[in-house]
Amino acid sequence: MNRRVGVLVDRAGRIEAVAIGDARRVDVPRQPSAPSGRDRFCTLRWIATKAVDEPLAASDLSPLALHRLDALAIVAVEPDGAPGPVRVAHLLPAEERERKPSKEAPATLPPGTVVPRGLQARPEKRQRDIEDVVADGERYRLFPPRPASLLDDDFLDLIGALEAEFERTRKRTKVSGKAGRSILVHVTTGSRLAAEESMDELEELASSSGLGVVDRIVQRRQHFDPRTLMGAGRLEDLIILASRLQADYIVVDQNLTPAQARAIAESTAIKVIDRSQLILDIFARRARTHEGKIQVELAQLKYLLSRLMSHGDSGLSRLEGGIGGRGPGEQKLEVDRRRVRDRIKSLEKMLHGERTRREQRRARRSERDVPVASIVGYTNAGKSTLLNVLTKSEVFVEQRMFATLDPSSRRLRLPREREIVINDTVGFIRDLPKDLLAAFRATLEEIADSDLLVHLVDMAHPRHEAQIKAVEAILEELGDSDIPRLLVFNKADLVEKERRDEILAAHEGSMAIAAAKREGLTELLRAMDSGLARRKETKLA
Repeated sequence: MNRRVGVLVDRAGRIEAVAIGDARRVDVPRQPSAPSGRDRFCTLRWIATKAVDEPLAASDLSPLALHRLDALAIVAVEPDGAPGPVRVAHLLPAEERERKPSKEAPATLPPGTVVPRGLQARPEKRQRDIEDVVADGERYRLFPPRPASLLDDDFLDLIGALEAEFERTRKRTKVSGKAGRSILVHVTTGSRLAAEESMDELEELASSSGLGVVDRIVQRRQHFDPRTLMGAGRLEDLIILASRLQADYIVVDQNLTPAQARAIAESTAIKVIDRSQLILDIFARRARTHEGKIQVELAQLKYLLSRLMSHGDSGLSRLEGGIGGRGPGEQKLEVDRRRVRDRIKSLEKMLHGERTRREQRRARRSERDVPVASIVGYTNAGKSTLLNVLTKSEVFVEQRMFATLDPSSRRLRLPREREIVINDTVGFIRDLPKDLLAAFRATLEEIADSDLLVHLVDMAHPRHEAQIKAVEAILEELGDSDIPRLLVFNKADLVEKERRDEILAAHEGSMAIAAAKREGLTELLRAMDSGLARRKETKLA
């Protein structure tokens, strides 16, 4: 036949899958990983044939890391079809990977490792023949070739010991104070510099979500792969790297399509999330008010609905009962979709009630002719800090992205004894998910009723110019670009004077403050007072 044959065998000895390749290679059939993901193996062994007995190559070993196999065995086939020598290999835990192999004293086996019986008679030779090798960043333990008749080792004991060692290593290498370990990935068709800047922001988002970052990967391509975004080969390398670094999450800086998310999820048990999911998770953690929680849940369900629908529809959703329509009823996917749609309708109704109450409050303010100013800006620009120092409030403040989600309104007295209402709005961010923007539209309507916008910018941020453009783009999308704006650079105390003067000169009419140190606030209040006065004159005219 001149073809290689491989079988996947579970721990009970049952054959799970059979694969037939060509004379040179045979691929492991894709199988679901273990429920506990990379902390355990997938409970399957790979046994494949080979025409000649030769040392295991990197291509032979890579399925161990890619599919989290218990072990693999390559069986050489004699010319008469009889089984020849068998070569066995398995993964090593992380702490073993840090040790350099030595011919005189190779790394010791993890506790519980089974000694092959074929080598017990000559222990000195066993020490020389058992080999630790590094391939593609992974480290493997290779056993010497043995006749098939001598392969009577207890592999269940071996795998149990290895899993326990992997888990102990994972606990020791866990990022301190973090919810999990993550690898950040950005695929771009543009410049690497822009990609690295985007990755810096993604790392801030990951940190805000409680993730520790163990590696960052930027891939440049001529065009995005429609199935996996990064290409099948690169995805395979990424999965192996994530396994080696014991990553809990792969965070992709792009928004994955439903098809891409499904294709990547089918390739690995490691959780893969995109930029939108990460932002939604942060919003879900930070929402405190009833309205904020409704808005976040609505955005999450709208995001989820497209993913549920992406699995396809077998036609059972059209079976509604009655003559010609009797059948087994709704499939689980259709039931899930119906429940999500029902919940979305319920949340939209609740949100409509919140919007009505908000409109009533705004109408009462309008009747009393109270001017309204809103602080807008990129997330973590210091909007809540500024509100606190201006109004002597105690709005929650923290040095991280989206520390404050729920809008706050306070009264503020200006120098001319004019009393106004000042709003602290949710922070903006580049590529804000559309569903999230739609869900928070009721909250952002506060901006539309403002007489003046205080656009606050983090002057010390290296990408403040890009942040200014992102905020202006969102205001344009909301239809609020015609409201008078006062460009205010915050955190001026963190920037050298020369650089500060350069930034202000590039933006005519702007000003600099340091809200945390209460510097420049008098000038800011005067500028706000003048801006509101001009706005009032314009309305009267």
